[in-house]
Amino acid sequence: MRKTVLAFLGLLAAGCLPALAEDQPGDFDFYVLALSWLPTYCTLENQPDDAQCGVEEHGFILHGLWPQYESGYPEYCWSAMSDRISNATIRSIFEIMPSAGLARYQWRKHGICTGLRQDAYFAVARDAFRKIKVPAQFIDPPEDATRAPLDIERAFIAANPGLQSNAISVACKNRHLSDVRICLSKDLQFRACPEVDADYCRTRQIAVPAIQ
Repeated sequence: MRKTVLAFLGLLAAGCLPALAEDQPGDFDFYVLALSWLPTYCTLENQPDDAQCGVEEHGFILHGLWPQYESGYPEYCWSAMSDRISNATIRSIFEIMPSAGLARYQWRKHGICTGLRQDAYFAVARDAFRKIKVPAQFIDPPEDATRAPLDIERAFIAANPGLQSNAISVACKNRHLSDVRICLSKDLQFRACPEVDADYCRTRQIAVPAIQ
């Protein structure tokens, strides 16, 4: 064992070991569509983004469309593409992602890793968002509610034919609903994602703040 470790250290010092490959744009297996329950963000955040809170009423918004590996995910991929977002692109998604800051962050961290051009990435994100039917009880809830994460998951499955329990995960923060995450193939079909499905909110009941 000692000889093996010494040999490894010798190769490392000599620069004979191959470098670890960085995440490459376009190299991923599927998407995770993350829908954020905006009232939770506006309730819990100490200094919420004015563009998202208190301007227009929103329930679920597009948090992001994330490229994913079967295990893990790429992020902050190197690319010659600009990390800036045009005002036209921001306007094109503002109805479902009402924050230029969020859009810029999602493009830098996740969008570039898809290998798509900026306009194409946000067009796919729009299509993915519009594919999902939000259950009626989340369209305009009249008051704060408490729900089981499993019931939230079941409501989305009932509202979206073809969506299975192994393709969706409900996330929470401080016992509040934060995100619903749905796995989609590259052509935006529902697909299983064991790792994402296993990363779910384990709190029995969580708060769902009403839209203000």
